[in-house]
Amino acid sequence: MDARTGAHPGAAAHPALDRKAVGAVVLGNALEFYDFTVYAFFAKPIGAAFFPAADPTHSLLASLALFGIGYVMRPIGGALIGAFADRAGRKPAMLITIALMALGMLMLAVCPSYAAIGGWAQVIVIAGRLIQGLALGGEVGPSTAYLLEAAPPDRRGFVTSWQIASQGCAALFAGIVATTLALVVGDQAMSEWGWRLMFVLGLGVVPVGLVIRSHLPETAGVEADPNAADSTLAVVGRLLRDHGRLLGVTFLVISASTVSNAIGTNMPVYAGATLGLSETAATAVPIALGLASVAFPLLGGWLADRIGRRPVMIWPRALILILAVPAFAWVVQAPSAASVYAVTFLLSALSSINAAAVIVGIPEALPRAVRSAGLSIVYAVSVSVFGGSTNFVVNWLIATTGDRLTPAYYLAAFSLIGTVAAFLMPETRGRDLDSNEEAGAR
Repeated sequence: MDARTGAHPGAAAHPALDRKAVGAVVLGNALEFYDFTVYAFFAKPIGAAFFPAADPTHSLLASLALFGIGYVMRPIGGALIGAFADRAGRKPAMLITIALMALGMLMLAVCPSYAAIGGWAQVIVIAGRLIQGLALGGEVGPSTAYLLEAAPPDRRGFVTSWQIASQGCAALFAGIVATTLALVVGDQAMSEWGWRLMFVLGLGVVPVGLVIRSHLPETAGVEADPNAADSTLAVVGRLLRDHGRLLGVTFLVISASTVSNAIGTNMPVYAGATLGLSETAATAVPIALGLASVAFPLLGGWLADRIGRRPVMIWPRALILILAVPAFAWVVQAPSAASVYAVTFLLSALSSINAAAVIVGIPEALPRAVRSAGLSIVYAVSVSVFGGSTNFVVNWLIATTGDRLTPAYYLAAFSLIGTVAAFLMPETRGRDLDSNEEAGAR
């Protein structure tokens, strides 16, 4: 193994990642979270455009259901594209995912409303969400494996944590642009057409990402790896047969992180629809989310390189378990922009530290021949089950029970599960990435 890059001995030699290359690798993940954030806080006008209803609550729930439809395709994308990356290389897989992601976003941004073309509008936006879901399901595995394999061994946690930090950058950018646009054109214009412009602005970075990704060196070492499978079915079969227990534990760990992210991105809707804050105040919530999600993942990655992956998975998640209910109780008792921003920042900071250790620890625990598929599948299934449903379930429970603390209870329950599962994860700091054995607990 190359002592500087951690590359497989049969892989082509390549320089360490520079800032431009890291940016190109994490761009797909950033684009995902940008879309996730924009859709979350414009769920109401999107629902009105494509699923108009006499009751605004029904329109909002229909919009959230559309948001969740894309998650149906994620496990399929995770299996197909993740396994493809293990067979053919990380770079071609990353080119496919970002192109499909852009197509799905474009279909939503330019689709005429239900008032203009009737049910065809719903068909188009559903198809766009399915295409995007396929791409997103296959994005995280190849891009994270690439960062891990290209990073110096003693900095894998920090380098890979940029995958999580890119989400914060995207959320921060979305929040700043949306708030600025809302102040310029007003709430009504944002509801009518401003949300479309938000998606178009996000698509502007795709050509740059495609060009830079196409020039990245390969890290998979697929030609030299004697264990590289010759079919998608073989990759997935070997993964499930040899690493089933690890996948089960990581599913629970990622599920807790997914619910945290969903609760955070739902805060604009919660602030507006549940707490009654203004549209402008609500659309500024992602700024707090983004600020916490930029710096704290890097802190988590730095800590994971120094004290290990497991402690950084465990303690931030345990703190969320303790603080979730008191924090939301404060927001409900004293609803204001300041209290919502503060709680969003606190919970996002803790979740970001935790997520940085998760995103590096899981692929490190898997051998190279199934690394991309393993992370892609377990991440896609976890996000499909809970990322697409959490916002819908939480808002439905609030509407049904009238209990405005529902998000806190939901978050605390999953944080308990995530904390227990993190104790069962192996410690992988310093592990040889070319080992063909699953990492064991230390």
